[in-house]
Amino acid sequence: MGEQRTTAKEVIHAGSDKLRDEKYNQYVKEKTPKPNLPLDMAKAFLTGGIICTIGQGLTNLYMSMGAEKEAAASFSTISLIFLAIVLTGFHVFPEIAKFGGAGSVVPITGFANSVAAPAIEFQKEGQVFGIGCKIFTIAGPVILYGIFSSWVLGLIYWILKSMGVV
Repeated sequence: MGEQRTTAKEVIHAGSDKLRDEKYNQYVKEKTPKPNLPLDMAKAFLTGGIICTIGQGLTNLYMSMGAEKEAAASFSTISLIFLAIVLTGFHVFPEIAKFGGAGSVVPITGFANSVAAPAIEFQKEGQVFGIGCKIFTIAGPVILYGIFSSWVLGLIYWILKSMGVV
């Protein structure tokens, strides 16, 4: 005989708290998707690889147009950010992220998406309370703690340098 499935209605109407908790845990276990780790890793690798290949292609393109290597890399970074924001605006980047997982989040395109997505989502609330307040919802803490930690490390470096340690 097969396993007996739990329904949401059974969980709600279970008699005792212990029985309800057991039914709920069983229900959650049945409904939670089972990840396929090797497939997810392959998708992330493929997605990140494609993004990085596009970035390298852009760098090569800018260098063939006469840009120095560092300038071409900067132009490539700016282009990838721009592409991620445009794709976020057209609701394409979330689909890429759904497929590729961390492969789309780790490159700079993921950071651009995390800034643009809340602004696009809350634009109907207006320029100030929508876009202005929500644009850094996800990226704000990253920026804040990145700047703060670099300031603290710079201060430590300055103190050590003034003491002659470094």
